[in-house]
Amino acid sequence: MSPLDAAIADLVEAGRVVVQRGLVLASGGNLSARLDESQFVVTASGTWLDRLGPDDFSVIDTTGQVVSGNPRPSVEWKLHHHTYAARADTGAIVHLHPQHALLVDMLGHRIRCTTLDHAYYVGAVARVPFRPAGSDEIATLAAEAVRDGTNAVVLAHHGCSALGDSTSMALRRAMNLEEAATMTYRLILAGDTDTDFPAEFLGRIISI
Repeated sequence: MSPLDAAIADLVEAGRVVVQRGLVLASGGNLSARLDESQFVVTASGTWLDRLGPDDFSVIDTTGQVVSGNPRPSVEWKLHHHTYAARADTGAIVHLHPQHALLVDMLGHRIRCTTLDHAYYVGAVARVPFRPAGSDEIATLAAEAVRDGTNAVVLAHHGCSALGDSTSMALRRAMNLEEAATMTYRLILAGDTDTDFPAEFLGRIISI
């Protein structure tokens, strides 16, 4: 199996999982994986993430040109392009539209990583203000927000992106981000605005 075929296989499975989990609807969201230093593969425009096939992917180079595959990449391809340029350690990006992550942000609260899994997989959560989908502005803001090593970013009134060294890790982070947001929302409903993961243990978290 070629690197491209392997990357597509991983993204197809990730797409199935995120729709099954209710993290995105219909043709919303987009997924990508870095192929090498000069190219990445991203879902094409209008694709349903739980119905992906080999023809539903575009390969884009560092100049932003489609070099193979579907000629119509996701409108959000710049979001992926700019983030890969900012983060050489990123191997995959999962961009979704999860309800609780957006809801907590709209209520003016930050997403709190209150459990061990949340703290390990997500850690810090960045946030950028709304800008039109597919614009250079949102792509630039999102890339700058994760340049410091942050692996999750909420795009106000839009969605979120989770980064990983692999599609599997990016997916884990995306799922844990939404679970952390759900927990945060429940804490808010209970009147709790302070509970967080114990700060004294943050530097001692090991792989789960």
